[in-house]
Amino acid sequence: MEDIEKSSQIAEEHKVYNTIEDILNRMQQIVGESVAVSRQELEGLKQSFYKIYKGKDTGAGSQEPGEDKTAPVETLSAETDPKSEELFKSLMHIIKEKRAAAQQALEAMQQENLKKKEEILNKLEALVERVESDPSAYNEFKALQTEWKEIREIPQSAIKDMWQRFQQFAERFYDIQKLNNEFREYDFKKNLEIKTRICEQAEELCSSEDILSAQRMLQKLHQDFRETGPVAKELREEIWNRFKAASASVNKRHQQYFDDLKQNEMENLSKKESLCTQMESIDFDKIKTIKQWNAKTDMVIALQKEWKEIGFASYKSNQKIFERFRKSCDLFFEKKAAFFGQLKDDMAVNLERKTALCEQAESLKDSTEWKETAEKLAALQKEWKEIGAVPRKYTVSIWNRFEAACDCFFERRSKENVSPRAQEAANLKQKKEILEQLRGFDADNLSDSDKIRIAELVQNWSAVGHVPYKLKDKMAENFKSECKRLSVLKNDGNIKETSSKDKLIRKYETLTSEIQTYENNLGFLSVSQSGKQGNKLVEGILNKIEELKKEAQNLLQLIHQQ
Repeated sequence: MEDIEKSSQIAEEHKVYNTIEDILNRMQQIVGESVAVSRQELEGLKQSFYKIYKGKDTGAGSQEPGEDKTAPVETLSAETDPKSEELFKSLMHIIKEKRAAAQQALEAMQQENLKKKEEILNKLEALVERVESDPSAYNEFKALQTEWKEIREIPQSAIKDMWQRFQQFAERFYDIQKLNNEFREYDFKKNLEIKTRICEQAEELCSSEDILSAQRMLQKLHQDFRETGPVAKELREEIWNRFKAASASVNKRHQQYFDDLKQNEMENLSKKESLCTQMESIDFDKIKTIKQWNAKTDMVIALQKEWKEIGFASYKSNQKIFERFRKSCDLFFEKKAAFFGQLKDDMAVNLERKTALCEQAESLKDSTEWKETAEKLAALQKEWKEIGAVPRKYTVSIWNRFEAACDCFFERRSKENVSPRAQEAANLKQKKEILEQLRGFDADNLSDSDKIRIAELVQNWSAVGHVPYKLKDKMAENFKSECKRLSVLKNDGNIKETSSKDKLIRKYETLTSEIQTYENNLGFLSVSQSGKQGNKLVEGILNKIEELKKEAQNLLQLIHQQ
């Protein structure tokens, strides 16, 4: 009986319920049954219910375009209807009351049956004393034997003792009885047939695939074997040894089943402890971005999935290890919710700041102060890049608004300014005129005024901007040739300076020309290119212009000091 109860407990303990509905249906079924449910099954139902019921769900916030979206978070459960818990508690209360009442009734019945069997043993003992002198003793014995078999449920602690006492009286009855040998031999024969059949059934159980059912059936066979009368004295040991051997084989397989189950539960506990350690080792201080939270969320979901695929640990450890794992999962999703809550607040502030930049850009888009306004818009663009993300639903619209205001100004400035190609053509014309003037001087008859004029023309040449690229080298060569002819080139090929001040002036004029070229190009670049790449190019040109202006300012101060 102990093995039967143990088998049932293990089977119920390891039954898996996937939904609260399944659990409540099983409990309602138990309420309607006429027998009490095991304590282990009730505990299993309770664990399964709260495992599902107390699961939590955590989401994530918004991001800028281009960043990974937060993955949906899978949790250990999502069913959290308070009415479900109320129904669960109500059903559990009914079941426990019913179980207690059924157990009390069972114990009372077992005690009553024990008294009845004690009375039968007393009658059988008296019968043995008068068997030799009472011809009707055999019929009375058979009646007592039938009555004994019909009484089944007695306290577990009394089963073995009662069976042994009954067997002793029965065997003494048959051994003593002399007058009814014919009936005795017939009983021995029938009992042998029954016990042989029981042995065969026990031997079939040795190869059964359902080990738990085989063990339960074996216990029933043991009860049948005990309640069957004796066989001939010379066959008693043989038939018992046969039945005992089959029983030992079934019991060995049954024990091996539980040994394997215990080993598997230990391995499952080890795996679950490893998952708990991984969850508890998460360093929240190192998770600072949406991308990092997404990556950790994927990891946690994978661990939860792996947890679900691992079987039960032992009854004693399973609930404790689950509580440990759930605690670490709850902590993770609480931290994640706090992060995205703060992120949402920050994004709202960022939206306000970017909206203010849009308003400033829109106030400048119609300006005709090209240089000053371009610098202001460039500063606004730089500030824009330093502001963090805004809520995803506003990301595109707020950027389009800002970009439209900037583009409006630069497109207008582009139409007002000369194109780079037209400027290069104008520069070419100016340099050709300078070359013509240089060619008009006689290198052998240069007056002081001629030298001053040549120096001015050389300075003017340097002040003129770029010419078309394909003519750049030719024009430079022609210029150097004239300078060499007029002896205004040094040995290294560079132009001679009439004074340090002249050198500074020419350098200043060159920087001024270069700044003008960059500013012209800036307008066309902001019109023809948009998006992140265009912004980077514009930002680079603005930085270059700023550097050149600082250098030109320093040169201008030096010129004034000469």
